[in-house]
Parts: sequence; structure tokens; C-alpha cells
Amino acid sequence: MTKIKADQIKKLRAKTKAGVMDCRRALEESSGDLKKAEAWLRKKGIESASKREGRETKQGLIEVYLHNDGKIAGLVELLCETDFVARTDEFKKLAHELAMQAAAMKPKNVKEFLKQVWIRDEKETIDSLVKELISKTGENIVVNRVARFELGE
Repeated sequence: MTKIKADQIKKLRAKTKAGVMDCRRALEESSGDLKKAEAWLRKKGIESASKREGRETKQGLIEVYLHNDGKIAGLVELLCETDFVARTDEFKKLAHELAMQAAAMKPKNVKEFLKQVWIRDEKETIDSLVKELISKTGENIVVNRVARFELGE
């Protein structure tokens, strides 16, 4: 078994924001390989996110992103289980990124929106971004509504 060093855990934690013990376990499972450990954490996060589906989401926020001097707007309603999570910086950042995505990619509905490739990283989908935050917060998070408005459209 490979001896895991504190600096490896620190690097993985900085990159993934996962807990210390999760990072240690991921590195142990991947024999110290950072890329494999990231993949292991991602897989674990997706599995834990699927366990949370169906839990009631009544808190959250509505985020608006304005583009092109206010001529294009992306709007997203992002829901979670508790007000505590809705007030976190990570939740607010995700809502902003999703509103920006909506302004850029003209989604027809939420189902299509979740399948879209993220504009900032072609390796990620919108659904995977949401699931990543679900695994970090431990709460169900749902994109409830999404819209795009363009002046004169």
C-alpha cells in the first residue's frame, strides 16, 4: 500500500474541496495518483447525489445574469433543502454560473439545460456541476426553472 503524504491530501483537497478523510481514502484507493483520486471522488459524489434525489427542496434562490448591456438575460431558479445551504457562497456561485449558461446557450427547458456542456469547461455538463455541489453539501439541489430573454425577441 502506498504511503499517503499530507501534501498530497492538501493538493487534492484544494482542487476538489472534498473532506480530508475522503481525500485520504481516494488517494489510498488510487495508489497516490491525483488524477485517479479526483475521478474516484467524482464517482463517489455522483453516487451520493443519486441517493438524495426525491428529497423535498423548498429553499433556494433565483439568479439573473445580464449580458450585452442588459439586452440578454439568463434566469435560473435553483432549489435546495435548507436556507443554510441556499446562503452559502458555493450555492450562490453555482446559481450565477447556471444563469450565465442560460443566457449563453438558450435552453428550451430544464431537461435540455441539464444535458448541456458547461461553457467554462467542455468536460463538464450542467448536471454534473449540480451533482458535484450535492455531494459537497449533502442536500438535494434542483434546477427548477430556467429561462432566457433577449430584447426584441
